[in-house]
Amino acid sequence: MDRARANTLISKAWDESIVPALQEYIRIPNQSPAFDKEWEAHGHMEKAVQLVAGWCRSQNVAGLQLEIVRLPGRTPVIFMEVPGTAPGTVLLYGHLDKQPPMLPWDAGLDPWTPVLRDGKLYGRGGADDGYAAFASLTALRALQEQGVPHARAVVLIEACEESGSTDLPAHIEKLKARIGTPELVVCLDSGCGNYDQMWCTTSLRGIAAGTLTVEVLTEGVHSGDASGIVPSSFRILRELLGRLEDGPTGRVILKALHVDIPEQRRRQAASAAGVLAGDITAKFPWVPGCRPMSTDPVELVLNRTWRPALSVTGADGLPPTGSAGNVLRPRTTLMLSMRLPPTCDAAAALKSMKSVLEADPPYGARVVFKAETPSPGWNAPELSPWLERSMDQASRDWFGAPACAMGEGGSIPFMAMLGAQFPRAQFLITGVLGPKSNAHGPNEFLHLATAQRLTGCVAQVVGDHAQEARGAEPAQAGRAR
Repeated sequence: MDRARANTLISKAWDESIVPALQEYIRIPNQSPAFDKEWEAHGHMEKAVQLVAGWCRSQNVAGLQLEIVRLPGRTPVIFMEVPGTAPGTVLLYGHLDKQPPMLPWDAGLDPWTPVLRDGKLYGRGGADDGYAAFASLTALRALQEQGVPHARAVVLIEACEESGSTDLPAHIEKLKARIGTPELVVCLDSGCGNYDQMWCTTSLRGIAAGTLTVEVLTEGVHSGDASGIVPSSFRILRELLGRLEDGPTGRVILKALHVDIPEQRRRQAASAAGVLAGDITAKFPWVPGCRPMSTDPVELVLNRTWRPALSVTGADGLPPTGSAGNVLRPRTTLMLSMRLPPTCDAAAALKSMKSVLEADPPYGARVVFKAETPSPGWNAPELSPWLERSMDQASRDWFGAPACAMGEGGSIPFMAMLGAQFPRAQFLITGVLGPKSNAHGPNEFLHLATAQRLTGCVAQVVGDHAQEARGAEPAQAGRAR
């Protein structure tokens, strides 16, 4: 592949076509079904699906077939097929549903208003994960324009990922014959440690979540009358959380939630920590004086990727401070989100959490842990030599620096699903969610230069896959491209 020629096509596509389409996409408040129960009636998801599908149909991709696949009561998926000129199948994946706004955003920024500033496109969903469909198809265009062989390509864009991909298994079952058996899976919904090279995600944590409710009264009573007699539901919750984690350190103490960390992943964590150093913590918007849970960057990487961690992500039963009276409240509910190591049995972990939290309630309070459907983690299979070489060379060609590998702390349920269904497939899991891009939070942005370079990397790897499938070696350093 002539990289200069490919770069011209990719840059033009991003500047003239993709960025304007993403700006329109950002304006659509198509929150995932977990956050918009009336998503179908509101019509925002359909508008986003039609926008992305319309853009894809307008591209000059030879042989492209696109279908919006629908199942009753479920979010749709965009299913695309592009015939190959080399053996095999490549599956490219992304999603277009969005997280809630998470207000407030900085002055001049808004979740549903696209803003271009300093090479970044701000707005909800641009980086997570609206760009994926555009980048995937543009990568295929770059190959086709030069006549570079590529395998048959299947592009799957779902609309339920931020809700745990609960609708996807039904779609996969319906489409499994059309998907076939991919040898290479490319997912553009992950993170990057920096914007200086391509990052390959080697693992993803799972998640076990649910609501924990403690009830002590049938109604609120005067705190002056009841305190000292009636135990506080909030204090009982604190005691119950102590069954899961050590308060002073934040270390999860429930043994069922830990796994032995593979030595290979420890080595990768040490390598990534060496590359990132202080950037591991600098990317977060700390308040002055606050510090991280460890001063060892390797331990921080392992904490984020291979160890369980508890977050309280919501609460009910607590009035706003401005309207809080002197009342001993009858109940408190917390939303618990437990990140799990990649190889931890998520269902068993959730069962263990429920058992520990509900056993022997303090003071005989009513304690209920209502579990959500768990999401398993994922640990990538060992990279084939050709893919390892290809990713590294692509990163050097498009970023000017070698590729780097690291686990990610978030979850992509589809990867565990695909890993189980296609155990022999190779995986390139990558993305643009780098420092301060803040997916799920305020001020989310898409780093445009990284997205363009990553588009070129995907094209190069898909082209190298075709060479491998035809029995040739992928391009090496110094070879004309």
